Amino acid sequence: QLVESGGGLVQPGGSLRLSCVASGSIFSINPMGWYRQAPGKQRELVARIDRGGTTWYADSVKGRFTISRDNAKNTAYLQMNSLKPEDTAVYYCNVAWSLTVLPRGSWGQGTQVTVSS
Repeated sequence: QLVESGGGLVQPGGSLRLSCVASGSIFSINPMGWYRQAPGKQRELVARIDRGGTTWYADSVKGRFTISRDNAKNTAYLQMNSLKPEDTAVYYCNVAWSLTVLPRGSWGQGTQVTVSS
C-alpha cells in the first residue's frame, strides 16, 4: 500500500514537500521513486533513491527537487523548490527498479501539485 500526501496549490517559485508512506514489504528492500503525470502526458519518473541513499533525478527537476527516505518510518519524501507551472501534475510514489519502465502492480491515489499564479 502506498499513500501520498503534501500536494497543493503553490505560486511559481514556491516550495512543497511531498510524503509517501509505504507498507514495510514494499519499502524495506526496494529503491523508491517519485513519479508524476501531467494532463495528457505519460507518467514519468522524476526522482529515485535506493536503500543506501543514492539518488537520481530527471533533468527537468535536477537542482530543484530532493528525494529522501526514512527507512525506519517506511516513508519517502520529495522536497520541491523553485516550482514551475510545468511541474503541475499528480505525483505518485512507487518502487523504482528501472529508470524507464513503470512498475507493475497497484499505485496509490497520488497527490495533486498545481503551480499557478
